[in-house]
Amino acid sequence: MAYLDANATEPLRPEARAAVLAALDLVGNPSSVHAAGRAARRVLEDSRSTIARRFGADPEQVVFTSGGTEADALAVAGLGAGRRVIIGATEHDAIRAAAPGPARLPVDRNGVADLAALERMLADGPPALVCLMMANNETGTVQPVAAAAAICRRFGALLHVDAVQAAGRIAVDLGALGADSLALSSHKLGGPKGAGALLLAELRHLAPLIAGGGQERGRRGGTPALPAIAGFAAAAEATPPELAEMREAVEIAAVAAGAVVLGGPERLPNTSCLGLPGMRAETQVIALDLAGVQVSAGAACSSGKVQRSHVLEAMGLGPLASEAIRVSLPWNASWADVEAFGAAYAEMASRLRRRAA
Repeated sequence: MAYLDANATEPLRPEARAAVLAALDLVGNPSSVHAAGRAARRVLEDSRSTIARRFGADPEQVVFTSGGTEADALAVAGLGAGRRVIIGATEHDAIRAAAPGPARLPVDRNGVADLAALERMLADGPPALVCLMMANNETGTVQPVAAAAAICRRFGALLHVDAVQAAGRIAVDLGALGADSLALSSHKLGGPKGAGALLLAELRHLAPLIAGGGQERGRRGGTPALPAIAGFAAAAEATPPELAEMREAVEIAAVAAGAVVLGGPERLPNTSCLGLPGMRAETQVIALDLAGVQVSAGAACSSGKVQRSHVLEAMGLGPLASEAIRVSLPWNASWADVEAFGAAYAEMASRLRRRAA
Protein backbone atom coordinates (compact mmCIF):
# COMPACT_ATOMS: atom_id res chain seq x y z
CA MET A 1 0.00 0.00 0.00
CA ALA A 2 1.17 3.52 -0.81
CA TYR A 3 0.33 5.68 2.20
CA LEU A 4 -0.12 9.28 0.96
CA ASP A 5 -2.22 10.77 3.76
CA ALA A 6 0.44 12.39 5.94
CA ASN A 7 -1.67 15.47 6.67
CA ALA A 8 -4.08 13.19 8.50
CA THR A 9 -1.21 11.63 10.44
CA GLU A 10 2.45 11.00 9.72
CA PRO A 11 3.99 7.57 10.16
CA LEU A 12 5.81 7.32 13.48
CA ARG A 13 9.47 8.26 13.16
CA PRO A 14 11.94 5.70 14.56
CA GLU A 15 13.53 8.25 16.89
CA ALA A 16 10.10 9.09 18.27
CA ARG A 17 9.34 5.41 18.83
CA ALA A 18 12.60 4.99 20.74
CA ALA A 19 11.81 8.00 22.94
CA VAL A 20 8.31 6.70 23.67
CA LEU A 21 9.62 3.28 24.70
CA ALA A 22 12.26 4.80 26.95
CA ALA A 23 9.70 7.02 28.67
CA LEU A 24 7.35 4.09 29.20
CA ASP A 25 9.97 2.59 31.53
CA LEU A 26 9.81 5.64 33.83
CA VAL A 27 7.47 4.85 36.70
CA GLY A 28 7.42 8.27 38.40
CA ASN A 29 4.93 11.08 38.15
CA PRO A 30 6.67 14.32 37.05
CA SER A 31 4.96 16.14 39.94
CA SER A 32 6.43 13.84 42.58
CA VAL A 33 9.52 15.03 44.47
CA HIS A 34 11.19 11.67 45.01
CA ALA A 35 13.86 10.21 42.73
CA ALA A 36 11.45 8.50 40.33
CA GLY A 37 9.41 11.67 40.01
CA ARG A 38 12.51 13.77 39.40
CA ALA A 39 13.64 11.40 36.64
CA ALA A 40 10.26 11.79 34.93
CA ARG A 41 10.40 15.54 35.45
CA ARG A 42 13.76 15.73 33.69
CA VAL A 43 12.32 14.03 30.61
CA LEU A 44 9.32 16.38 30.66
CA GLU A 45 11.43 19.52 30.96
CA ASP A 46 14.03 18.33 28.44
CA SER A 47 11.16 17.77 26.01
CA ARG A 48 9.80 21.23 26.77
CA SER A 49 13.21 22.76 26.07
CA THR A 50 13.47 20.86 22.78
CA ILE A 51 10.07 22.05 21.58
CA ALA A 52 10.89 25.62 22.63
CA ARG A 53 14.25 25.62 20.86
CA ARG A 54 12.82 24.02 17.72
CA PHE A 55 9.97 26.53 17.34
CA GLY A 56 11.48 29.82 18.53
CA ALA A 57 10.17 30.05 22.08
CA ASP A 58 11.43 29.87 25.65
CA PRO A 59 10.66 26.73 27.69
CA GLU A 60 8.29 28.54 30.04
CA GLN A 61 6.23 29.60 26.99
CA VAL A 62 5.42 25.97 26.08
CA VAL A 63 2.14 24.51 27.36
CA PHE A 64 1.77 20.80 26.65
CA THR A 65 -1.69 19.64 25.55
CA SER A 66 -3.28 16.49 24.16
CA GLY A 67 -2.88 17.75 20.58
CA GLY A 68 -3.52 20.58 18.17
CA THR A 69 -7.27 20.69 18.76
CA GLU A 70 -6.87 21.30 22.48
CA ALA A 71 -4.11 23.85 21.84
CA ASP A 72 -6.38 25.77 19.48
CA ALA A 73 -9.29 25.64 21.93
CA LEU A 74 -7.11 26.83 24.81
CA ALA A 75 -5.81 29.75 22.74
CA VAL A 76 -9.26 30.87 21.61
CA ALA A 77 -10.74 30.58 25.10
CA GLY A 78 -7.78 32.25 26.79
CA LEU A 79 -6.68 34.94 24.36
CA GLY A 80 -10.16 35.58 23.04
CA ALA A 81 -11.70 36.37 26.41
CA GLY A 82 -13.27 39.83 26.18
CA ARG A 83 -12.34 40.20 22.52
CA ARG A 84 -14.21 39.71 19.29
CA VAL A 85 -12.81 36.81 17.28
CA ILE A 86 -11.92 36.90 13.58
CA ILE A 87 -10.92 33.65 11.89
CA GLY A 88 -9.72 32.81 8.42
CA ALA A 89 -12.43 31.39 6.15
CA THR A 90 -10.34 28.27 5.52
CA GLU A 91 -9.41 27.50 9.13
CA HIS A 92 -9.40 23.94 10.47
CA ASP A 93 -12.53 22.71 12.23
CA ALA A 94 -10.64 22.86 15.54
CA ILE A 95 -10.71 26.66 15.28
CA ARG A 96 -14.18 26.79 13.76
CA ALA A 97 -15.59 24.76 16.65
CA ALA A 98 -13.72 26.74 19.32
CA ALA A 99 -14.94 30.05 17.91
CA PRO A 100 -18.43 29.46 16.50
CA GLY A 101 -20.05 32.35 14.70
CA PRO A 102 -17.20 34.87 14.59
CA ALA A 103 -16.32 37.07 11.66
CA ARG A 104 -14.71 35.28 8.72
CA LEU A 105 -11.63 36.70 7.00
CA PRO A 106 -12.10 36.06 3.26
CA VAL A 107 -9.55 34.36 1.02
CA ASP A 108 -8.85 34.51 -2.71
CA ARG A 109 -9.15 31.61 -5.18
CA ASN A 110 -5.76 30.34 -4.05
CA GLY A 111 -6.89 30.26 -0.44
CA VAL A 112 -4.66 33.17 0.61
CA ALA A 113 -6.08 35.51 3.27
CA ASP A 114 -7.17 38.97 2.15
CA LEU A 115 -4.98 41.23 4.30
CA ALA A 116 -6.67 44.39 3.06
CA ALA A 117 -9.95 42.97 4.36
CA LEU A 118 -8.22 42.17 7.66
CA GLU A 119 -7.21 45.83 8.04
CA ARG A 120 -10.77 46.94 7.42
CA MET A 121 -12.18 44.42 9.89
CA LEU A 122 -9.71 45.39 12.62
CA ALA A 123 -10.32 49.10 12.09
CA ASP A 124 -14.07 48.64 12.46
CA GLY A 125 -14.64 47.53 16.03
CA PRO A 126 -13.13 46.72 19.42
CA PRO A 127 -9.85 44.78 19.92
CA ALA A 128 -9.85 41.35 18.38
CA LEU A 129 -8.26 37.93 18.43
CA VAL A 130 -7.37 36.88 14.88
CA CYS A 131 -6.91 33.17 14.09
CA LEU A 132 -4.95 32.45 10.92
CA MET A 133 -3.48 29.04 10.19
CA MET A 134 0.08 28.93 8.88
CA ALA A 135 -0.57 26.27 6.24
CA ASN A 136 -3.88 24.79 5.17
CA ASN A 137 -4.47 21.11 5.87
CA GLU A 138 -6.37 20.52 2.60
CA THR A 139 -4.56 22.62 0.00
CA GLY A 140 -1.19 23.19 1.66
CA THR A 141 -1.49 26.94 0.97
CA VAL A 142 0.91 28.91 3.19
CA GLN A 143 -0.53 32.09 4.66
CA PRO A 144 1.29 35.46 5.03
CA VAL A 145 1.34 35.12 8.80
CA ALA A 146 4.15 37.59 9.52
CA ALA A 147 2.40 40.29 7.48
CA ALA A 148 -0.88 39.55 9.26
CA ALA A 149 0.89 39.79 12.63
CA ALA A 150 2.21 43.26 11.74
CA ILE A 151 -1.32 44.40 10.89
CA CYS A 152 -2.65 42.97 14.12
CA ARG A 153 -0.07 44.86 16.16
CA ARG A 154 -1.07 48.15 14.53
CA PHE A 155 -4.66 47.68 15.68
CA GLY A 156 -3.99 46.19 19.12
CA ALA A 157 -5.20 42.74 18.05
CA LEU A 158 -3.78 39.37 19.11
CA LEU A 159 -2.88 36.68 16.58
CA HIS A 160 -3.19 32.94 17.12
CA VAL A 161 -1.57 30.68 14.53
CA ASP A 162 -2.49 27.04 13.97
CA ALA A 163 0.88 25.71 12.77
CA VAL A 164 -0.10 22.04 13.02
CA GLN A 165 0.44 21.26 9.33
CA ALA A 166 3.44 23.55 8.88
CA ALA A 167 5.59 22.17 11.69
CA GLY A 168 8.13 19.66 10.47
CA ARG A 169 7.61 20.71 6.83
CA ILE A 170 8.59 24.37 6.66
CA ALA A 171 10.33 26.73 9.09
CA VAL A 172 8.14 27.62 12.08
CA ASP A 173 9.39 30.20 14.58
CA LEU A 174 7.06 31.91 17.07
CA GLY A 175 9.25 34.97 17.42
CA ALA A 176 9.94 35.43 13.71
CA LEU A 177 6.25 35.13 12.87
CA GLY A 178 5.27 37.73 15.45
CA ALA A 179 2.30 35.66 16.62
CA ASP A 180 0.91 35.78 20.15
CA SER A 181 0.33 32.03 20.26
CA LEU A 182 1.00 29.00 18.11
CA ALA A 183 -0.50 25.49 18.13
CA LEU A 184 1.43 22.29 17.39
CA SER A 185 0.56 18.60 17.17
CA SER A 186 2.92 15.66 17.64
CA HIS A 187 1.44 13.17 15.20
CA LYS A 188 1.49 15.65 12.31
CA LEU A 189 5.30 15.72 12.36
CA GLY A 190 6.05 12.04 12.95
CA GLY A 191 5.52 11.78 16.70
CA PRO A 192 2.90 9.73 18.54
CA LYS A 193 -0.75 10.71 18.78
CA GLY A 194 -1.94 12.28 22.02
CA ALA A 195 0.49 15.17 22.49
CA GLY A 196 0.65 18.75 21.30
CA ALA A 197 1.58 22.18 22.55
CA LEU A 198 0.45 25.78 22.72
CA LEU A 199 3.31 28.28 22.53
CA LEU A 200 2.68 31.67 24.10
CA ALA A 201 4.70 34.73 23.14
CA GLU A 202 4.12 36.27 26.58
CA LEU A 203 3.90 34.63 29.98
CA ARG A 204 0.21 35.43 30.30
CA HIS A 205 -2.22 33.49 32.47
CA LEU A 206 -4.79 31.44 30.61
CA ALA A 207 -7.85 30.06 32.36
CA PRO A 208 -7.41 26.29 31.92
CA LEU A 209 -9.90 24.27 29.92
CA ILE A 210 -8.92 21.35 32.16
CA ALA A 211 -8.46 22.26 35.81
CA GLY A 212 -6.46 20.02 38.08
CA GLY A 213 -3.32 20.04 40.15
CA GLY A 214 -1.75 23.16 38.71
CA GLN A 215 0.38 21.46 36.05
CA GLU A 216 1.73 23.53 33.13
CA ARG A 217 1.89 26.65 35.35
CA GLY A 218 -1.83 26.32 36.04
CA ARG A 219 -2.74 26.50 32.35
CA ARG A 220 -3.49 22.80 31.77
CA GLY A 221 -4.29 20.40 34.59
CA GLY A 222 -3.63 16.67 34.65
CA THR A 223 -0.65 14.35 34.71
CA PRO A 224 1.24 14.86 31.43
CA ALA A 225 1.33 12.05 28.85
CA LEU A 226 5.07 11.68 29.26
CA PRO A 227 5.76 8.97 26.61
CA ALA A 228 3.80 10.91 23.98
CA ILE A 229 5.52 14.18 24.92
CA ALA A 230 8.98 12.55 24.77
CA GLY A 231 8.16 11.15 21.32
CA PHE A 232 6.83 14.56 20.24
CA ALA A 233 10.14 16.21 21.13
CA ALA A 234 12.18 13.53 19.38
CA ALA A 235 10.14 13.88 16.20
CA ALA A 236 10.40 17.67 16.30
CA GLU A 237 14.19 17.44 16.18
CA ALA A 238 14.18 15.33 13.00
CA THR A 239 15.34 16.92 9.75
CA PRO A 240 12.38 17.80 7.47
CA PRO A 241 12.35 15.65 4.32
CA GLU A 242 12.86 17.03 0.81
CA LEU A 243 9.51 16.29 -0.86
CA ALA A 244 8.89 19.15 -3.32
CA GLU A 245 10.19 17.20 -6.31
CA MET A 246 7.95 14.24 -5.49
CA ARG A 247 4.97 16.54 -5.04
CA GLU A 248 5.61 18.06 -8.45
CA ALA A 249 5.70 14.59 -10.00
CA VAL A 250 2.38 13.74 -8.34
CA GLU A 251 0.81 16.86 -9.82
CA ILE A 252 2.25 16.31 -13.30
CA ALA A 253 0.75 12.81 -13.36
CA ALA A 254 -2.61 14.02 -12.10
CA VAL A 255 -2.84 16.94 -14.55
CA ALA A 256 -1.99 14.58 -17.41
CA ALA A 257 -5.04 12.55 -16.34
CA GLY A 258 -7.32 15.61 -16.34
CA ALA A 259 -6.95 16.99 -12.82
CA VAL A 260 -6.73 20.60 -11.68
CA VAL A 261 -4.21 21.55 -8.97
CA LEU A 262 -5.86 23.72 -6.33
CA GLY A 263 -4.19 26.11 -3.89
CA GLY A 264 -1.68 28.92 -3.99
CA PRO A 265 1.76 29.09 -5.55
CA GLU A 266 3.30 28.90 -2.07
CA ARG A 267 2.28 25.56 -0.63
CA LEU A 268 3.63 22.91 1.69
CA PRO A 269 6.24 20.79 -0.11
CA ASN A 270 4.28 17.61 0.59
CA THR A 271 0.70 18.60 -0.23
CA SER A 272 -1.36 18.48 -3.43
CA CYS A 273 -5.09 19.20 -3.66
CA LEU A 274 -6.34 17.71 -6.92
CA GLY A 275 -9.76 18.42 -8.39
CA LEU A 276 -11.19 16.02 -10.97
CA PRO A 277 -14.20 17.79 -12.54
CA GLY A 278 -17.38 15.76 -12.49
CA MET A 279 -16.00 13.01 -10.23
CA ARG A 280 -17.03 12.91 -6.57
CA ALA A 281 -14.18 12.97 -4.08
CA GLU A 282 -15.54 9.99 -2.14
CA THR A 283 -15.60 7.88 -5.30
CA GLN A 284 -11.99 8.83 -6.06
CA VAL A 285 -10.79 8.00 -2.55
CA ILE A 286 -12.45 4.58 -2.61
CA ALA A 287 -11.18 3.77 -6.10
CA LEU A 288 -7.61 4.67 -5.20
CA ASP A 289 -7.80 2.74 -1.94
CA LEU A 290 -8.88 -0.37 -3.86
CA ALA A 291 -5.86 0.18 -6.10
CA GLY A 292 -3.54 0.28 -3.07
CA VAL A 293 -3.11 4.06 -2.79
CA GLN A 294 -4.32 5.75 0.38
CA VAL A 295 -5.31 9.44 0.11
CA SER A 296 -8.11 11.54 1.58
CA ALA A 297 -10.73 14.11 0.70
CA GLY A 298 -10.71 17.26 2.81
CA ALA A 299 -9.81 17.03 6.48
CA ALA A 300 -9.48 13.70 8.27
CA CYS A 301 -11.23 15.00 11.39
CA SER A 302 -14.89 14.58 10.38
CA SER A 303 -15.61 11.17 11.94
CA GLY A 304 -14.60 9.36 8.77
CA LYS A 305 -17.10 11.23 6.62
CA VAL A 306 -16.29 12.65 3.20
CA GLN A 307 -18.02 16.02 3.10
CA ARG A 308 -18.09 19.04 0.84
CA SER A 309 -14.96 21.06 1.64
CA HIS A 310 -15.60 24.37 3.39
CA VAL A 311 -12.03 25.31 2.43
CA LEU A 312 -12.64 24.96 -1.29
CA GLU A 313 -16.05 26.60 -0.95
CA ALA A 314 -14.42 29.63 0.69
CA MET A 315 -12.01 29.76 -2.26
CA GLY A 316 -15.02 30.09 -4.61
CA LEU A 317 -14.35 26.84 -6.48
CA GLY A 318 -17.97 25.76 -6.83
CA PRO A 319 -18.52 22.06 -7.66
CA LEU A 320 -14.81 21.29 -7.18
CA ALA A 321 -15.46 21.62 -3.43
CA SER A 322 -16.85 18.09 -3.57
CA GLU A 323 -14.61 16.79 -6.38
CA ALA A 324 -11.11 17.19 -4.93
CA ILE A 325 -8.79 14.82 -3.11
CA ARG A 326 -5.72 15.54 -1.03
CA VAL A 327 -2.41 13.78 -1.61
CA SER A 328 0.00 14.45 1.27
CA LEU A 329 3.40 12.79 1.16
CA PRO A 330 4.80 11.43 4.44
CA TRP A 331 8.36 11.90 5.64
CA ASN A 332 9.25 8.40 4.37
CA ALA A 333 7.59 8.70 0.93
CA SER A 334 9.36 6.93 -1.92
CA TRP A 335 9.43 7.31 -5.68
CA ALA A 336 7.70 3.95 -5.86
CA ASP A 337 4.77 5.52 -3.97
CA VAL A 338 4.65 8.39 -6.46
CA GLU A 339 4.71 6.00 -9.42
CA ALA A 340 1.97 3.88 -7.84
CA PHE A 341 -0.18 6.97 -7.41
CA GLY A 342 0.37 8.13 -10.98
CA ALA A 343 -0.64 4.76 -12.45
CA ALA A 344 -3.65 4.34 -10.16
CA TYR A 345 -4.89 7.90 -10.71
CA ALA A 346 -4.68 7.68 -14.50
CA GLU A 347 -6.53 4.36 -14.54
CA MET A 348 -9.17 5.66 -12.11
CA ALA A 349 -9.80 8.88 -14.06
CA SER A 350 -10.15 6.99 -17.32
CA ARG A 351 -12.51 4.41 -15.84
CA LEU A 352 -14.72 7.01 -14.12
CA ARG A 353 -15.03 9.00 -17.34
CA ARG A 354 -16.05 5.91 -19.28
CA ARG A 355 -18.63 5.11 -16.64
CA ALA A 356 -20.00 8.66 -16.73
CA ALA A 357 -20.19 8.76 -20.53
